[in-house]
Amino acid sequence: MTVAASANWKELEQKIGASVKFGRRPVAVAFLDAVPDGVSRFDGTEPSSCSFWRLAAAGKVFYTIPENHFNCAVGAYTHNIPLSPERERETEQTLKMMFDLGYVKPEEVPQIPRLAKTPKAIVYAPLGDTPVDPDVVLFASKPAAAMLLNEAAARAGASSGAPPLGRPTCMALPASLAHGSILSLGCIGNRVYTGLGEDEIYIVLRGKDLAAIAEALAVIAGANSALQIYAQGRRSELATL
Repeated sequence: MTVAASANWKELEQKIGASVKFGRRPVAVAFLDAVPDGVSRFDGTEPSSCSFWRLAAAGKVFYTIPENHFNCAVGAYTHNIPLSPERERETEQTLKMMFDLGYVKPEEVPQIPRLAKTPKAIVYAPLGDTPVDPDVVLFASKPAAAMLLNEAAARAGASSGAPPLGRPTCMALPASLAHGSILSLGCIGNRVYTGLGEDEIYIVLRGKDLAAIAEALAVIAGANSALQIYAQGRRSELATL
């Protein structure tokens, strides 16, 4: 299967990066019904599905198949990837540990967003280098940068309106795909596997919304600069402590 990217994703990454600063490159993720031609297959093992975000942010372009996600019980669930009987037992053990620790309640599991169908392949790449049109794009950023993108998504009519999500972080992908922009506070597993900083969070945007959000971002960034000067002046004039 050959999929040609229909948008200039490199230009969009540069345009967004001109208004919002990131510590790492945004990651494009595409859920495909067939293995793509001309894209390298992931070779190796990783402990979690979100570990692939770290590799893509560092510049790697590749695709995974469902088996590459078997080490991650939670990621397999949110990606709608059926596990082998042996791995299902590992999933039960992992969930039991989380239940016993009080990390999550059993009744919460069915409420976790997941993909509607199992992908045959998942492509990961830095946004500007993606060989296929992404379904979602992940931005790891400081809260101030996420605020700007969140406001731009709202201006572009691409906001989900959902509150920030917590654990598991990977549920932000199917949630965004279904509803629009999603803020994620990250979870401890994701922070370990990806190296996300204590002062960073995620915002996840749909690929199809990105061009409109980039346009809106120019207006939002300018408005925030003007409002910052206005607020600084008011603070200087009116604050007594």
